[in-house]
Amino acid sequence: QVQLVESGGGLVQPGGSLRLSCAASGNIFSIYQMAWYRQAPGKQRELVASITSGGRINYTDSVKGRFTISRDNAGNTVYLQMNSLKPEDTAVYYCHSVPRRVGASDSWGQGTQVTVSS
Repeated sequence: QVQLVESGGGLVQPGGSLRLSCAASGNIFSIYQMAWYRQAPGKQRELVASITSGGRINYTDSVKGRFTISRDNAGNTVYLQMNSLKPEDTAVYYCHSVPRRVGASDSWGQGTQVTVSS
């Protein structure tokens, strides 16, 4: 079992920056991939960025060049550095993990609110 806790959300002006953190605990060696999702009111939850245990990284087109996902050396914390923030980035951001074992359940954090507004 894996537990995920996000932090770092808040209110920021357009053009500003935030860094989100996701701390994983439990059976962290069972994790194949960690990712950041976001969900705005009335919209579907969307994948923002992901990183695998092997270091493969993917981003959704709308954040390419602005957001950076990274993982610490111990592999228990994943970050999302968000630069040049736009109002449309406003959403609840969720950390997500995918297990290595086929058929095992994934894990979600509780979410952290990011609001981009003047």
